[in-house]
Amino acid sequence: MSLERINTLRALINQYNDEYHRLDKPSVSDQEYDRCMQELQSLEQLYPEFFDLNSPTQKVGGTILEAFSKVKHKALMLSLANVYNEEEVRTFIDKVEKICGKVEWVCELKIDGLAMSLHYEKGQFKQAVTRGDGEVGEDVSMNVRTIRSLPLNIQSFDPIEVRGEVYFPKAEFNRINQ
Repeated sequence: MSLERINTLRALINQYNDEYHRLDKPSVSDQEYDRCMQELQSLEQLYPEFFDLNSPTQKVGGTILEAFSKVKHKALMLSLANVYNEEEVRTFIDKVEKICGKVEWVCELKIDGLAMSLHYEKGQFKQAVTRGDGEVGEDVSMNVRTIRSLPLNIQSFDPIEVRGEVYFPKAEFNRINQ
């Protein structure tokens, strides 16, 4: 029963990833996707004998579309894990503080956007790369250049990489659709 459920969840999550990342047509909500992923993670922890390196729990992000050129990240571009309650937040904080000592924290609501790596050289914007699968992303520089708030020049002459989320605020979406 356990292996059967694990395999079912792996197949579903792989299907959901394909629909979302390649087809751009998700069939389930983010909440349902997260619920399936959390159930799979729990089952894989409970039954380590069914570990599979190809499980969706071992991947970050989606597949790379052929429409964009591929760029290998200099350092893996990982994703933060989801937490769903105060106990999971406390566990995370305890784990970090065990390694780093006492730290000051700032928490914000999650912004679900597109993870992006921006590269600057000699103070000039050079390239924007999506997270992709964590190792290889897509060069979306021309698309990102259209973002009005993106600085094309910065006060640094050293090469620098800035990572964050690109998102479209709901208020702005509503404004342009009126």
